[in-house]
Amino acid sequence: MKVVGIIPSRYNSSRFPGKPLADILGKSMIQRVYDQSQKCNLLNKVVVAADDERISFHIKSFGGDVMMTSKNHENGTDRCGEVIRNLEEYYDIVVNIQGDEPFIEPDQITQLVKMFENTNIQIASLAKKIDNYETYTDNDKVKVFFDNQNIAKKFEREAKLKEEDFKNHDIYKHIGIYAFRTKILNEIIDLLPTYNEKKLRLEQVRWIENNYSIHIGITEFDPFSVDKIEDIEKISELHLKK
Repeated sequence: MKVVGIIPSRYNSSRFPGKPLADILGKSMIQRVYDQSQKCNLLNKVVVAADDERISFHIKSFGGDVMMTSKNHENGTDRCGEVIRNLEEYYDIVVNIQGDEPFIEPDQITQLVKMFENTNIQIASLAKKIDNYETYTDNDKVKVFFDNQNIAKKFEREAKLKEEDFKNHDIYKHIGIYAFRTKILNEIIDLLPTYNEKKLRLEQVRWIENNYSIHIGITEFDPFSVDKIEDIEKISELHLKK
């Protein structure tokens, strides 16, 4: 299998403009994501899907691969789709790597790619068991529910269990990294958004509602994502402690 890792990178984040170029312990966030991704030996290529020349110039400055994409994409999946349709080489698998997780674990990428040894898998993603009720009740933490074959059945933001009931259930947080067979990625980026997708603000709902299957791998890693400028200090402190 030939595998490409694509890192969608958007300059004008509403909560943190210029986020990809933010300095984290002497390196930009996007360079840290790129460097971590390069550590995965199963990726034949890593490319940043940029929407701004400032990001493109920066990626080239440290020798990285970058492709300019439209500013009009609604999500990272669509940005990955534009890249895969314009790459000269063909890749069997596409990994959509979050551009705001500067210390993503390369082992998570490896785990995703290895899932495609099962020829029935169309889309793969990851989940981690939620250990505390506070995380469960955070609507920014997406919960994923899957069957005994680890195929996702639904995604939710809202917490529906009381604390005493939560302790009696295994609830999993969705880790937002995806991998696709190229054929499947080319199909889903042409699908129209659905009502439930818009309501939940979760694009993966569209795929399920159009009868695509998402296989979920269980991980012990929960990479810290940068959503706002205050997160830079938190993530720097955590990394220094490690």
